[in-house]
Amino acid sequence: MEHCIDCGAELVLRECEGEGQVPYCESCKQFRFPGFSAAIITAVINRAHDKVLLLRQYGRPSYILLAGYISKGESAEQALKREVKEEMDLEVTGWRYMQSQYFAPSNTLMLNFISYVQEDTLHPAPVEVDDARWFTFEEALQAILPNSLAEMFLKEIIKLLQNRGD
Repeated sequence: MEHCIDCGAELVLRECEGEGQVPYCESCKQFRFPGFSAAIITAVINRAHDKVLLLRQYGRPSYILLAGYISKGESAEQALKREVKEEMDLEVTGWRYMQSQYFAPSNTLMLNFISYVQEDTLHPAPVEVDDARWFTFEEALQAILPNSLAEMFLKEIIKLLQNRGD
């Protein structure tokens, strides 16, 4: 953030007690904390709780978890249901929030969920999804993009599900 969102003046870094160096508008006499986006990322789990849905997008070779941005005025849970419906035409019947992680490349706070669906049939995916399929947990760990946030979330989710016996 280089300019004030209210008056357009150039911001300078100034010490803010307990926060460190924060952009400051000398015209408005206000600190301007940088904004960021928020998104959901979810491991969609099938009815039998033994497979996870992974997808490939935008011509990339590796599989990832389903994810999408939270729209203005929308809760994370509303975004979760909307994104799963939009991308895979599946209805989320239950979910559990897991954890969050900041993703610097897109300046996004990723909110990780487990989501459950009753329908296992995959319908033709929209243009933004190149391929989607159900994987056993072991297959998913082999297919997911290595060293990614999705892989980290998936490992935590599988560990939780296997410990619960789901």
